[in-house]
Amino acid sequence: MSAQTTALMTAVSAGDLQAFDRLTQLVRGRGFRMARSWVGSHDDALELCQDALLKVFKSRASYDPGQPFLPWFHRILRNTCFSFLRRHRRIRKTSLTQVDADGTEHEFQIIGTEPTPEASALQTERETLFHLALEDLSERDREIIALRHFEDLPYKQIAESLDIPEGTVMSRLFHARRRLREALAPHMESAETPSPSEA
Repeated sequence: MSAQTTALMTAVSAGDLQAFDRLTQLVRGRGFRMARSWVGSHDDALELCQDALLKVFKSRASYDPGQPFLPWFHRILRNTCFSFLRRHRRIRKTSLTQVDADGTEHEFQIIGTEPTPEASALQTERETLFHLALEDLSERDREIIALRHFEDLPYKQIAESLDIPEGTVMSRLFHARRRLREALAPHMESAETPSPSEA
């Protein structure tokens, strides 16, 4: 998709408006998923993705056809979302869903589900704990985890999107996972500690 989006953006920068429509269709699903991983809200993510695409169009004359489009778009989207978070000074609520390109949502699975009520209850509890732990991370940590685990991108594409070496991607992801485990630990401990009535 990288070569195709770059070719389309090159055409857009040359004045082809139909190419922008095709480009939008290709990247808006990915853009929405990333925006939602940062800001949490479905409606805000839709609006911010649209804002980022509008910025892409307005900046079309400054696009460098020698550079891949997706990392450039990612930076515009990232700046748009982070400006929104700073402006509203709020803690973003992390979604535990994955969203397909057509907008269909699926629950993010942390563990495999079992066809029993007990397993379903445990799954719900674990998702809630994961949600709480993910909120404790920095925007940078949430970003790298989202790119790797929600978007399932290889290290090379993450490196291109963030404009950093692959080694830095691996290091940043390692530390983000560690901090996620550390943030999750207190929630897991409190969940596993029996109440006085159970002791």
